[in-house]
Amino acid sequence: MMLVKDINCRHAVRLIGDYLEGKLSRRDRRRLEHHLAGCDACGAYLEQMRATIALAGQVGPEDLSDDALDALLDVFDNFQRDRGDPGEDMP
Repeated sequence: MMLVKDINCRHAVRLIGDYLEGKLSRRDRRRLEHHLAGCDACGAYLEQMRATIALAGQVGPEDLSDDALDALLDVFDNFQRDRGDPGEDMP
């Protein structure tokens, strides 16, 4: 989990997952919520993530073809590689 002093859009995007999972400290949650209150783009991103979670929660691995599952795993692997931290936990 990352400690954030000043939240900008890049930080906000990185914190959204922990925010949705209730993993942020009270301090970081307040700072993120303050940023979200003044940033339409990050607010929209948060709503997109909530919608994605709601929809994805209805699909299990058994509902996907092998090709679709492989494609999703490739996307995740590429995301990790592009971040420069393959194999590490996301912040």
